[in-house]
Amino acid sequence: MTIALAGCGSTGDSGDVTLRLVAAEYGSSAANSTERYWLAMVAEFESRNPGIKIDIDIRPLKTIDSDVAKMVKDGKAPDIAQVGSYADYAKSGKLYTADEVLSVPTQANFLTQLTDAGTVNRIQYGVPFTASTRLLFYNKKFFRKAGLAAPKDWADIKGAAQALKDQGVTTPLALPLGSEEAQTETLMWLLSGDGGYTDTADGSYSLDSSQNVRTFSWLKGLVGEGLTGPIAPKNLDRATAFQAFTSGEVGMLNGNPSLLVAAQDRGIDVGTVPLPGVEGKAESSMGVADWAVAFKQNDHQNEITKFMDFTFDDQNVLTFVGNYDQLPVTYTANERMSANRAYRNLTKFQTPLNQSELFPYDKTSWSIVSESIRKNIGQAVEPGSSPGGVLGGIARDAQTAESAESAE
Repeated sequence: MTIALAGCGSTGDSGDVTLRLVAAEYGSSAANSTERYWLAMVAEFESRNPGIKIDIDIRPLKTIDSDVAKMVKDGKAPDIAQVGSYADYAKSGKLYTADEVLSVPTQANFLTQLTDAGTVNRIQYGVPFTASTRLLFYNKKFFRKAGLAAPKDWADIKGAAQALKDQGVTTPLALPLGSEEAQTETLMWLLSGDGGYTDTADGSYSLDSSQNVRTFSWLKGLVGEGLTGPIAPKNLDRATAFQAFTSGEVGMLNGNPSLLVAAQDRGIDVGTVPLPGVEGKAESSMGVADWAVAFKQNDHQNEITKFMDFTFDDQNVLTFVGNYDQLPVTYTANERMSANRAYRNLTKFQTPLNQSELFPYDKTSWSIVSESIRKNIGQAVEPGSSPGGVLGGIARDAQTAESAESAE
């Protein structure tokens, strides 16, 4: 369902400028809908900026990218939109650059790794709106009963999963490789295994590298030994795995800040550690970001700049991350969050984010490659499968998409 909301007094006088904002729904119910955040924030902005009105269009996270793409295709681009990828719009000249719609202090305040991830050809177009990362969650009650300590390497993960299985835990290690968010779960494990989606030297895709094949061969072994529960990973979505963890049916899984809150609310005694590497601490962790982009079509650069600067005021950033269990994207908001115990559930995710590797957002091919991962990667751990063969097929999809990108 699309929720269209008008900012206070949005019909306005003939001299008013109305900005159209397409925003994502991060809430889980009507009680904490994103609508509440934006209506309060927009009311304050409009009171401070007479002559600028905001029309808010709330879209589901699952469809917002395709919804915005259709708006742009139909010649009805919004002024500002939250999207998961932006490179197509940047390369076709439809977006303002970040320095065209942010004041210097605002632009300089974003976390460096997020700013870097928001660039195309070294020019920033994507403005990070929210960020998140993952940690390995474990059920402390199960671990105490089995005499286990927090895992420090892959051997510990496998050993703990076997011990939990012996104790009768339904799903010792949840491995959600279903289509909902397989690209995220996959990147976590690839980084843990010293691999990743791209080559650090030249940025090209490296999906079927020897490190990645080794990682999925190891995961396939866990599946084959019955350590990942009764649902085949290719059929297990993140939301189902999270719900099972909060119900006390899962021993370990990769989780985000919202899961920590939900599990604690259900009385689960949660332990968290960075997902370990093969023989110890992994070199990097996985980070994700959603982006705000500004479209040129309606020629509202000055008004967009005022609204963007207001949006990334510390208090607005902290209100949003507190309401929706995300991580702040600016240095000053991170500092304020660290000093406030009200955000203690979020602060343990800050260090992993600072050391994180993000998706290759700057590639126009990423949406195609991500879709191939979501559709196919679960097959890599199926009985009788060839992890190298599955990764090779995804790599061929990536090569085709890269060739099309280069030809544009």
